[in-house]
Amino acid sequence: MSWQIDTVHSTIGFAVKHLMVSTVRGKFRSYRGEVALDPQDLTRSTFEGEIDVESIDTNNEQRDAHLRTNDFFDAPNHPKITFKSTRVEALGGSDYRVHGELTIRGVTKPITLDAEIAGPTKSPYGQTVAGLSARATLNRKDFGVNFNAVLEAGGVMIGEKVTIEIDAEVVARAVAA
Repeated sequence: MSWQIDTVHSTIGFAVKHLMVSTVRGKFRSYRGEVALDPQDLTRSTFEGEIDVESIDTNNEQRDAHLRTNDFFDAPNHPKITFKSTRVEALGGSDYRVHGELTIRGVTKPITLDAEIAGPTKSPYGQTVAGLSARATLNRKDFGVNFNAVLEAGGVMIGEKVTIEIDAEVVARAVAA
């Protein structure tokens, strides 16, 4: 069954250490995704998504503009971040591992997301919906996102580990008659 991400009820975000003492969170405002969710056997499901890099939002316009440059995402040359699942592994209950390929700045690497899949259920509006929450940690340097600055007191300005945080509601597409 084909499903589409409901962007009104979803968030695709990230978290990274700043100055080695605090965590900065950001999100992307523009993205789309397709899910082929098999409610009978969720391990046969597939996930595919695309994020518009220009839509990055860390609640600071100056930082967002810098993140779009070649120092980080290089949005003019690499306007999309993409993900395509390769397999889904059941862990028990509603817990799964979604294995796939993530592409950032033209670099594609395997990634594994720890996921929870809830539903499907009917919304008050008659739609069939399901919930997907997924988390993964990656090293941004593996994708060519290398910018950093050494701190006077030691350490670096920006952590290498980035946590991806996805909370999505997906809606089943109506089957054409």
